[in-house]
Amino acid sequence: MCASPAGTHRMAYWEWGDPDNDQVLLCVHGLTRTGRDFDRMAARLSRHYRVVCPDVVGRGKSDWLLNGAGYVVPQYAADMLTLIARLQPGRLDWVGTSMGGLIGLALAGTLAMSAMMRPPRGASGLAPEQTLKLGKMVLNDIGPRLNFSGLSRIAQYVAEPMRFGSFELAVDYVRTISAGFGLHDQEGWEALTRHVFTQEGDQWVKHYDLRIAEPFADQSEQTVRKSEALLWAAYESVASPILLVRGELSDLLTAEAAQEMLRRNPHASLLDVPGVGHAPTFRSDDQIDPVEAFLLRG
Repeated sequence: MCASPAGTHRMAYWEWGDPDNDQVLLCVHGLTRTGRDFDRMAARLSRHYRVVCPDVVGRGKSDWLLNGAGYVVPQYAADMLTLIARLQPGRLDWVGTSMGGLIGLALAGTLAMSAMMRPPRGASGLAPEQTLKLGKMVLNDIGPRLNFSGLSRIAQYVAEPMRFGSFELAVDYVRTISAGFGLHDQEGWEALTRHVFTQEGDQWVKHYDLRIAEPFADQSEQTVRKSEALLWAAYESVASPILLVRGELSDLLTAEAAQEMLRRNPHASLLDVPGVGHAPTFRSDDQIDPVEAFLLRG
C-alpha cells in the first residue's frame, strides 16, 4: 500500500531469491514497461541478492491513480520509499532503466538533502547506521541531460490506445516502436510483449493507464532543461559506485551527455552497448555479465 494526495494505491512487485536475504537489489523499469523486464537478470542475480522488481503505479499488476497528474517521478520515488521500508534492506543496490533511473536519482537526491537538513541526533534519536543509504547504482540509458527529440519520440506513442486482434499483431507493434532494444529473436520479442499487453476478450490492449502520458503534455524543451539542475545535483550527490549503461545508438542519452556524467561524478564508469539504442534490455549474457561483475565487485 502506497499513498498519494488522492488516497492510497497498491503497488505490485516481483521477487526473486531468498526473502530473508537483506542484500536487496531493486530493479525499476522504464516508462511503459513492467518489472518483468528484469526476469533474466533477476534469475541470475538472485543467487546473491533478494531481487525485487516493482510494477510502477499505473503499470502491470499495480493500481491506477485516481488523478493522472500524479504520474510523476516524485510520486514514484515516494512509492519506492514505502516499498523499501517493507523490504528492510541491510544493503540496497539499484538498477534503473530509463524512468527507473530517474526515480533512483530522485531518491538519491531526497536522501542526500534529508541528511544535510537532519538536526543533530538527540538522546532519543535513531543511530546513524539506521539511516537508509543507496549502494551501487546502475543507470540504464538515462541521465540528468536528456535529448529532447528522444523524449518527443517516446511521447508520440505513449498515449496511443492500441488494440490488436491477436498477440502476434501486438508483438509486431512492440518490435516496431521498440526497435532501439536491438536485435532479438522471435522468442525474445514475444517475451518483451507478453507483460505489456493484456488480453481483454478477443483483444490485446496496453497494460498501462494511458494517462501516464498526461505529464508529457505540458513538457517543452525549456521545461526539460529547467529540471536538469535538480537532476545534476542529485546525480552528483551519489557517493557510491555508478555504472552508466548506454545504448551505442541511443537517441535519449547522447554520447556527449554520458561523457559529462563521467566528468561530474568520479564514482561513475561507462558501459557502451553496441548495436543498441534506447535501451538495453538485459536479456543477453553480454549485457548481464558486466552488470553482475559491477554489482559483485568488492
